[in-house]
Amino acid sequence: MKCDVAVVGAGPIGSMAAKYAAKNGADTLLIEEHQEIGAPVACAGIISTRALDECEIGLGRWINREVKGAFIYSPNGHSIAVGGNETRAYVIERKAFDQELARQALKTGVDILLKTRAVGLKNRVLEVVSYGERLEIEADIVIGADGVKSQVARWAALGNVKKVLGGVQIEGLYELRNPGFVEVFIGPVAPGFFAWTIPVEDGIARVGLCATARPFHHFRTMLKSHPVISKRYHGSYLDFVVGGIPLGPPEQTTADGVMLVGDAAGQVKPTSGGGIYTGALCAKVAGEVAAAAVSEGDTSAKRLAEYEKRWRSAIWRELSIGMKIHEAMGKLSDSDFDRIIRTLDDTGILGIISQYGDMDYPSAVVKKLILAKPSLLRLSGVLAKALR
Repeated sequence: MKCDVAVVGAGPIGSMAAKYAAKNGADTLLIEEHQEIGAPVACAGIISTRALDECEIGLGRWINREVKGAFIYSPNGHSIAVGGNETRAYVIERKAFDQELARQALKTGVDILLKTRAVGLKNRVLEVVSYGERLEIEADIVIGADGVKSQVARWAALGNVKKVLGGVQIEGLYELRNPGFVEVFIGPVAPGFFAWTIPVEDGIARVGLCATARPFHHFRTMLKSHPVISKRYHGSYLDFVVGGIPLGPPEQTTADGVMLVGDAAGQVKPTSGGGIYTGALCAKVAGEVAAAAVSEGDTSAKRLAEYEKRWRSAIWRELSIGMKIHEAMGKLSDSDFDRIIRTLDDTGILGIISQYGDMDYPSAVVKKLILAKPSLLRLSGVLAKALR
């Protein structure tokens, strides 16, 4: 079997990379190890409005609910409300979302192989097991969109992402504070990151957390004894999801005949763990560059460096700042968080957050806040230093 471009992994980012490779003239094959696209789910299932636009599919059956704001809780239980006036994000049904992106890729001319697992890559030959049969796929370029534990990255000796957070989530009975708001809990409930509730429908929410270590332990403790969540969660759930969030791209995401995108390339926002917007943006570039390189007959690492340059130019600064914020937040004490949330509970400051808050570019609102409230520098000197 031969093709110009083989994309490993038919998640949203893989489908987008394949779509753009085919759209730009490449004979493109998309392979997926599972027998059904979109399963199993390994995502919280909330994306920004900008991410939906970037994915080019618009509103549809994959949208569960609009999100207009967030309640943010400090360790001592004090909360602030941000947003509320306009739609900032969508709660999505990931299986339907993933399948629609794959459908769009299919319509663009992409061939899709399900239940096909990549097992090796050598000399531009991708070895796969498809429905139990071992096959070889000769591809000028292989795009690894195979997630946080990317085998393509390992085979191409491209290294690993800087760190991986463990995540756990259920979808179950939960008493919603506001059906249009998510809840975010910072502090010891989820060391190194945060916990969340995401409204799906009346009386149903996704409840989860990510942590730097022992996520299952923290998750069980949260459901059992967290002062807010344990009282609103009613003990039954419909879905159970586990996964990893990769933070910090490897030094290189290209090699001879190989490109990495999405989670495999660490193209994930360190402040929120979201990767659909950043990944889709980069996947488009990957598909364009791959098709052009094949057309030119040059798929060397030097030629594919155009992808490296373009995606880093687009989002590297935000990822870098986000990583510094993430690391700085991990050094703060519970009392630091309590004082920060208490300070933010100011009409003027909440107005700034509501006006400038951006899930995809959070550094902008942080800088606005520091300018408006210099006292935040004293409360979190390490965070301010990270932004310089």
